[in-house]
Amino acid sequence: MDLTVPEYAYMFGFIQADGHLQQGVGQKGKLSVEINVRDIDLLRKFQKLTPYYSSVTERTRSTNFAETHRSATWSLCSLEARTRLNELGLPYGPKSRTIGPPHVEFSRRDYLRGVIDADGSVGYTSQGLPFVSLTTASTAIAAYLCFYAGRITGAERTLKRNARDGIYNILYTKENAQELAADIYYKDCLSLRRKQTAADSLSAWIRPADMRVAPDRRRWTAQEDRTLLRLNNDAAAAKDLGRTEKSCYIRLWRLRTGKVPLPIDR
Repeated sequence: MDLTVPEYAYMFGFIQADGHLQQGVGQKGKLSVEINVRDIDLLRKFQKLTPYYSSVTERTRSTNFAETHRSATWSLCSLEARTRLNELGLPYGPKSRTIGPPHVEFSRRDYLRGVIDADGSVGYTSQGLPFVSLTTASTAIAAYLCFYAGRITGAERTLKRNARDGIYNILYTKENAQELAADIYYKDCLSLRRKQTAADSLSAWIRPADMRVAPDRRRWTAQEDRTLLRLNNDAAAAKDLGRTEKSCYIRLWRLRTGKVPLPIDR
């Protein structure tokens, strides 16, 4: 499983987000990935990519969301395969908060597409705006998506867990979503067919002439943070830094309460 190969990078990202690695007695254990039966073709592609015996099965059961739910499960028991996946960063047992990008070289956009196909969404909002989103409990995954998307789109995101369930909900909309989707869901890539179709459709959106373009957020520099802390006065700092008093007040509060790290003294 060479993660510089796009198909394997995608497959690993998907498995990391939506798979489960179970360890049994001795050398027993199993990797399982269960998804809606409508996406069974993807599991069969995983099966072809894997040089070990594995199976794809279907079942119908009741869930909290539907009286009857049909799912497909890909199961892989090979110890050698499980060991390799574990070494790459797929832990045994509960994993939602502990997974992160591989520590080896990997195809970045393909890996992220796998994560988004498993735990994200692509399409249009109820207001008709293109969007790409990811829901994850992993700080490492959330941070990496923000880093990668920032390089592609220039958009910045502040990581903050949802107060209700401790989950990160990362959202890109409008042109940012278009740019990110075009990069990640490129032509003929391995992906969920329905999400590929949704990603392709985003390019058709055109910003209405009367829709205002929000200005890029001005990032705080370490030097500005030092000035803000030295002056310790919203009005004085706003005048000195060319910022609003409100932004200076909020930034100073974040610095004082540890919400953002203090600048390193030179």
